[in-house]
Amino acid sequence: MPDYVAHATTIGGRNGHVETSDGLLKADLSVPKDIGGPGKEGASNPEQFFAAGYSACFGGSVEYAAFLEKVKTGKVTVTADVTLHVGDAGYDLAVRLRTHVDGVDRATAERLVAKAHNEICTYSKATRNNIEVITEVV
Repeated sequence: MPDYVAHATTIGGRNGHVETSDGLLKADLSVPKDIGGPGKEGASNPEQFFAAGYSACFGGSVEYAAFLEKVKTGKVTVTADVTLHVGDAGYDLAVRLRTHVDGVDRATAERLVAKAHNEICTYSKATRNNIEVITEVV
């Protein structure tokens, strides 16, 4: 299979504007008030985009883990909580992935989530040993 490359351009950094090359994603950006920024109304931030991307990728990875194990599930719902820690040494990220898998018992859901996190999800692979990522079955 060929590789896929996503293209996004930001002008103005964290208080600017971001847009993908196909124009499907366009957003104004603003540093949240919580960390001393202007928190412009209607604007997003990189942490929200990271949470959206990670939750989508992780949900697909749980579904793929179920496919590999021949486990029939219902809907998979993932909420990614991305925390931007602001400290004296700079900034750090942490992620909590709260996953619900309809149609399976808790033990099966936990096994699928672990397989997704440890073996499949590209976001989990990219962040491994770099930032704190906690997985939780809800």
